[in-house]
Amino acid sequence: MHRADSRPSRRAFIGVAGAVATTGLTAGCESPAARPNRPPSPASGTQVSPTGRHQAGITLPQPAQPNLLALVADLGADVAPGPLLAELGQAIRALVTGTDPRLLGLPPGDLTVTVGVGPRLVRMAGASLPGAVDLPRFSRERITPRARGGDLLIQICAGDALLLPVVAAALLAQAGDRLHERWRQSARRGANVPVDDNLTAPRNPLGFIDGIVGPHTSAEQQRDLWLAGPPAVAGGTLAVLRHMELDLSRFAALSVPEQEAVFGRRRVSGVPLSGGPVASGPDLGAKTPDGRYLVPADAHVRRANPVVVGTGLMLRRSYSTDDPAPGLLFISFQNDLRTFTATLAHMDTSDALLRFTTTTASATFLILPGFDRQHPLGSQLFA
Repeated sequence: MHRADSRPSRRAFIGVAGAVATTGLTAGCESPAARPNRPPSPASGTQVSPTGRHQAGITLPQPAQPNLLALVADLGADVAPGPLLAELGQAIRALVTGTDPRLLGLPPGDLTVTVGVGPRLVRMAGASLPGAVDLPRFSRERITPRARGGDLLIQICAGDALLLPVVAAALLAQAGDRLHERWRQSARRGANVPVDDNLTAPRNPLGFIDGIVGPHTSAEQQRDLWLAGPPAVAGGTLAVLRHMELDLSRFAALSVPEQEAVFGRRRVSGVPLSGGPVASGPDLGAKTPDGRYLVPADAHVRRANPVVVGTGLMLRRSYSTDDPAPGLLFISFQNDLRTFTATLAHMDTSDALLRFTTTTASATFLILPGFDRQHPLGSQLFA
C-alpha cells in the first residue's frame, strides 16, 4: 500500500501495482443458492454513465473492470464538503465522457469513479445517519493511524490501467488545497471464470474461485445493498475498505485437501465440499458416514455464512496487490454496517482463512447517492 508520509505531488504518475486475481478474504459471505439475474454487461471499453440513481462502479459495469485505484483523503480544516463534492462530480462527468483535457488524450473507455464520505463528514450532516459510525478494531490488524479511517474515498476503476493515476491526478488538482491524501492503493482483478448462468467470478491469489455469493438479483440488491432512506442517503450504500497482506508461502505449503478445508470449496471447480452446484451455498449439516462435517467447523464458507451469522448479503470486490508485499484490497458494499462487522467478528473467533492474513488499512465510507446536472454529487447530504 502506498502511504503518504507527506503531501504528494498531484502530478505524480503512480504506477499500478497488480498481481493475479481477487478474493473476499476478510469478510466473505456464503449463502444458500441464489440464481443471479444480472443486467447486461457493457462490452469492454464501453462508456458507463456516471449519472443516475446510484453511482457507477458498484453494480455497473458487470463484470467489474480489472483495474482499480483506491484513494483515501482528508478534507482540510474548515472546508465545506458540499461545494467540493459538487465540483468533483462535475469533473467526474467530464472525465468519464472524455471531455476533460486532463485525460491527456487517453480514451476513457469503461472508466468509473465512485465517491464516498467517511463517518466524520456524515456526522456533520446528522449523527444518526447511516455511515456515521466508525469501524471497530479487530484482531490480526497492524494498522498505522494514517491508514485507519479517512474523510473521502475516491474509487477509480477502468479496463485501461493507464487511466488510474491520470484520473486521480485530475481530481486532486480539482480539489487543490482542500484535500490532503492519506494513502492510495492500485490493484487488479484476475480473469473471470463462469460459475453459473450469467455469473462469473475470478480466482484469488490462493488459487480459489471467489466472490461467488452476493446480492446479484435486483430484489437482493434492494434488500441488502442500497440504502432506502432517509432521503439524504437513499440510493447510496455503505462501503468497507480493508487492505491485507497475505502469507502466500505458508498457504502454498498446505496440501490441496488442506487448502480446500480452509475455504470449504474445491480448488479446481469451486464446488462446496458438501457437494452441489458451484453457485450454491454449502450444506452445513452434511456429514461423512463416520459423523464428520464435510465442511469443517472453521472453514471460511461456514464462519462467513450470513444465515449462521444472521446478516444480509454483501457485495464483495477484492483486488490483488503486490506492494509492499503480496496482498489484497478488499471492498464490500452493504446497506447495514453490521453485515460486515458481525461477519468479521464471527470469523475472528475461528475462521481458518484469517490465519493467512494481516490487515494493514481499514476504513468505512457512505457511498453517496447517484447524481446528475440537476442534483450535484453530495447535494442530498450537504445541501
